[in-house]
Amino acid sequence: MKIFGISTAALLLCSTAAGAVGLDRSNQDITAIFETGNYAKLSFGYVMPNLTGVDVLGNSIDNVGNAFSQLSGSVKMDLNDQMSFGLIIDQPFGADVTYGGSPAATMLGGTEAILNSTAFTAIGRYKFNENFSAHAGLRYQTLDADITLAGLAYGPLNGYNVLLTNGSGTGYVAGVAYERPDIALRVALTYNSAITNSFDTTESLNGAPLGVGTTDVVSPEAWNLDFQTGIAANTLLFGQIRHAVYSQTIVSPTTFGALTGGASITDIDDATSYSIGIGRKFSDAFSGSVSFGYEAKGDNDLVSPLSPTNGTKSISIGGQYTMDNIVFSGGVRYSMLGDARPETGTPDVARANFTDGDVLSVGVSIGYRF
Repeated sequence: MKIFGISTAALLLCSTAAGAVGLDRSNQDITAIFETGNYAKLSFGYVMPNLTGVDVLGNSIDNVGNAFSQLSGSVKMDLNDQMSFGLIIDQPFGADVTYGGSPAATMLGGTEAILNSTAFTAIGRYKFNENFSAHAGLRYQTLDADITLAGLAYGPLNGYNVLLTNGSGTGYVAGVAYERPDIALRVALTYNSAITNSFDTTESLNGAPLGVGTTDVVSPEAWNLDFQTGIAANTLLFGQIRHAVYSQTIVSPTTFGALTGGASITDIDDATSYSIGIGRKFSDAFSGSVSFGYEAKGDNDLVSPLSPTNGTKSISIGGQYTMDNIVFSGGVRYSMLGDARPETGTPDVARANFTDGDVLSVGVSIGYRF
């Protein structure tokens, strides 16, 4: 059974606002290393969240999820029959949340979190035989963030801002894979190490400086299990399980930590997401796919105001057209977000209620075999 392309760019468009695990946006995807032959790909996506609610004072909260774009690229080359090398550039983590309203009259008005990241992964693969292989590499990532805690829910910290810049760190990726080309079977397990990122930090309260310094923040370790197998002629079953340990991600700048007894600005639970889909080759040139995604709700619906969702369900539809050595792909995903109650304080106190959130994501990519 011949393996065929079923790439749907929208499958990689994940975000906090889209209800993906934690701050995930790309799922740290490394499957480019399994492409056949030499291959280069560039992908673009656009994500449009809709997150609305009401605070406990009765104030309506307009959409807090800002639309954002995603870019990624990869190049994979065979060095010989057993060894291959790849370079992957993506945006693994992110946040774009802004609460409207007056900080003096609403619970969360003025609260904002903007997080951007870029990662460069150099990865190699060694095939022991037709069935078994191992892959490993190094990942360097850069991050920056601008976070404001505002509204009556934050009490004396209403108007606190921290600017985290020039964050960077290095980690690694490692995994193994089992394949049976005769039935298009591949099961790949990949470990992504935690990375300690050191940020230049500037803290302020309503514009008044609180201090400058350095803050270390750990981006989470994670495991990806990717699988595919032929189930009929020209038909493929595929999916992924991802688990990320976001309890490692503590953001506690010096002054904020001193004022709160060492509390973290973020409070994100460990979580696991699942996806499964079917791809179908309709002709030598065209194939399509449909997939479903799921992330279970947490033990309770109290969540960070910077990530006001609790679980998700999604459906994605994609297509791929091949013309000579060029591969065009596109896809769309619709996600339904679980209801959640943003909280602050110790113990946790609900400050708002978010219901009926959803996200529309679209993506396109172009690949070239050489």
